[in-house]
Formats: sequence, C-alpha cells, structure tokens
Amino acid sequence: MIEGVMMRGPGKTVMAVRGTDGEISSKEVQSKSVSDRVKILKWPFLRGIVSMVESMALGMKCIMQSAEMAGIDLDDEEPSAFEKKLEKLFGDKLMKVVMGFASVLGVVLALGLFIVLPSVLFNIIENFADNKLENFRPLFEGGLKMIIFVCYLFVVSKMKEIHRVFEYHGAEHKTIFCYEAGDDLTVENVKKYKRFHPRCGTSFLLIVLILSLLISYILVALTDWNEYRYLWIGIKILMLPLLISLGYEVIKIAGRFDNPFTRVISAPGMWSQRLTTFEPDDQQIEVAIESLKLVIPENPDEDKW
Repeated sequence: MIEGVMMRGPGKTVMAVRGTDGEISSKEVQSKSVSDRVKILKWPFLRGIVSMVESMALGMKCIMQSAEMAGIDLDDEEPSAFEKKLEKLFGDKLMKVVMGFASVLGVVLALGLFIVLPSVLFNIIENFADNKLENFRPLFEGGLKMIIFVCYLFVVSKMKEIHRVFEYHGAEHKTIFCYEAGDDLTVENVKKYKRFHPRCGTSFLLIVLILSLLISYILVALTDWNEYRYLWIGIKILMLPLLISLGYEVIKIAGRFDNPFTRVISAPGMWSQRLTTFEPDDQQIEVAIESLKLVIPENPDEDKW
C-alpha cells in the first residue's frame, strides 16, 4: 500500500494508512471471500486460484484507496483533452475502468514476459541449432524467467517510492512474526523479528516459477515437442491454474511447518525478499500493528494455517 499496510484475516481484510497529518486511519476493505459462500472453493488446489484472483483484484483497489487515505493527490495536474473525454464518457466509473484496463494490461504483459518471450527466443535458438536443443528448453525458459523476475525486483526496489512501499512490506512481515510468536504487539517487540516470511507473495511467485521449470521438464521428457513447439505457449498458459494451485499449497506447507524440508523449499523465496522487504522505521511498524490488530479473530484457532 501507499503509506500503509493491508492485513488479511480469516474474517475480514483491513488496511491502515498514515496520512499526511501523521494520523493513522483504517478501513475494512473486504469482509468475506467468495470461498465463504461456495465451500468447494476452500478445497486444496482450488483455494489457491481463488486467493490469487481475489488478491490481485483487492490489491489494485487498495492501492488507489490508500493514496486517498494518505491524502496524496494522484491527479494534481490539469487533465488532458483525452482525459476529459474519458471522464465525460465514463463519469464516476472512470477509475474502475482505468483499474480494470491496468489489470488486464498487467496480466498481458506478465504472460508476454514470462511465457511468450522465453518460448519465442528458444524457438529462434532451436532453429539455428537444427532442432538439437529441445531437451534444454525447460532450463532455458525457466532460467530466463527467473532472471527477468529478479532483475525487475532489483530495478523497482531502487525507486524511492517503491523502496518505501517495501519498507512497509518489511513492517508487515515483522509484525506477523511477532504475533505468531505470541508476543505483545508493540514497536519494540516487533523490531526484534526478521523481515523474511515464508508465506510472502514474493516467495509464492518464485515457487511458481520453479514449479513451472520442473513440470516443463516432465512434459519435455514425455513428448517430442519438436513436433508441437508452436502449441507450447498455449500449453504453458493452460498450466497456469495448476502452477498457482501447487504454489499455494507449497507456501501453505512452508508456512505451517518448520523443518529441513520446508526450509529448503522456502530458501529461494526468502532470498528474493531481500529485494522486496526493507527494515521499517517505528512509524511504519505502528501502521502494521494497527492493521493486524483489526483482523485478529476472537478465536485464535481460526487463523491457523
């Protein structure tokens, strides 16, 4: 969030934001998940897809709301002629239309960078190699995806505004660790904990990339993809729900148990958090504490992973 933290609890989701006046304000942004109404969506390998879709939609919505709550004017410039036409066409729904378009564009760009681009580049190389490198397709595509992912995180982490967002990300993790350890939620207690958490969304994305590489190896080993290489992109897109489901279950296991196995599978994601979390200051920790307190259920058993 912009100058804030969003926490998801078992019963509701709340965001807390520090405004330009220094005060912390909070807002409940979601009370129920669709899986609360359709119980089958809580089943393993379905719940991950639901969580991913809801998180993306909610995240876009909350980013805009956090800017408003923080008192940041995102429209401080005179609207262009094109913007005025859009306002006239869509009226009060303009922001929803823009956010919807941005979401679709983000998905298209992600598919292009992480699925289409690696496959197209490998096909070009494979043509020059006289179709003798097909067994290396998973390694090439998987390696390129991870390079793109890490480079993207590195570049955006150097941006002043994003660096501050990542400081709030660190405050979120440290506060959750403090709560899970059973300590009182105070700034001094929270500061003692580390900022790397196994259930982080960054870890989830990296695990999905690793699973994609492993499953690709299986597919290449079972089939002669030289004959079907132009179907490969479509197959990788169709694999996304499976990868998301598996990634979610892996994250869930890693967050619930602490043993050599879970530490190994969590290690790549924990390392990547060095780029997406930074040490927060006291005021940022206060915001994270406020957000977490508002989603803690009365029954402690309800929020167990």
